[in-house]
Amino acid sequence: MKLLLIEDDLMIGESLVEGLQKEKYQVDWVKDGLAADAALIASDYHIVLLDLGLPKMQGLEVLRKYRQSKGTAAILIITARDATFDRIKGLDTGADDYLVKPFDLDELYARIRALLRRCHIAQDPSLNHCGLTLNISTHEVFFHGEEIHLSLNEFNLMLALIEIPGKVISKAKLEEKIYGWDEDIESNTIEVYIHMLRKKLGADFIKNVRGVGYKLMNEIEK
Repeated sequence: MKLLLIEDDLMIGESLVEGLQKEKYQVDWVKDGLAADAALIASDYHIVLLDLGLPKMQGLEVLRKYRQSKGTAAILIITARDATFDRIKGLDTGADDYLVKPFDLDELYARIRALLRRCHIAQDPSLNHCGLTLNISTHEVFFHGEEIHLSLNEFNLMLALIEIPGKVISKAKLEEKIYGWDEDIESNTIEVYIHMLRKKLGADFIKNVRGVGYKLMNEIEK
């Protein structure tokens, strides 16, 4: 699952990124409201962790603009503002949950899991295509009834393809799906993972559309 952390406190942000990555979440981190607004326009996220007291643009304004633009990610406000008025304002503006600092990381993880259960992607935790089944909740993978192992990046790459089977996904979009902004990406990284997935699923399971990107084979080609 891909998360956006919007937090201007460096110590808190570093701690949250480290903890969330250990929980196997992909995390992008921005430190002000304008950067948050740009990130929400440029990328798709399942969960957004939003501080309210941000430089350049306040958190509530970021939230208001995102919901007005029909953004659908679950928003968890994380803030030191504990007044009832602030909670009500945040929820009425479009947040899905509200957590007051300081908080225990285990509680944060539990809140995130609860939000994911409400998201459309978690209501049916299994995605299926041409004999392949990905369980989003457990990261279990089955191919024609046999369990197979995919690394985290292989799983995320396949998840990006299987969410919209038959549609061509560009190499740049696939890189965005499996890596955060801070990570260095080798020029042939996607090709390497595609090769490894083909070894496990068959040479024709993932199609290369030259000059455009990759897509999954369809039922007719099966």
